[in-house]
Amino acid sequence: MAKQIEMQFMNEENRTVTISLEDPVEPVNSADVNAAMDAVISENALTSSGGSLVAKKGARVVERIVTEIDLD
Repeated sequence: MAKQIEMQFMNEENRTVTISLEDPVEPVNSADVNAAMDAVISENALTSSGGSLVAKKGARVVERIVTEIDLD
């Protein structure tokens, strides 16, 4: 099972920007995620085609199950 943490931000054009990171530390600590997102915004660490990230929209952990199909 593959897991990602997705942090969602709003940019200057009021559009959603999602940053995904593989294999989050478990259990996910919401205070740490909140602090990391605040740091990204305050340090203007990332930008998007719609400008700087200006607000937090949300965060979530996404699990994905991948099953390979044997074609032989």
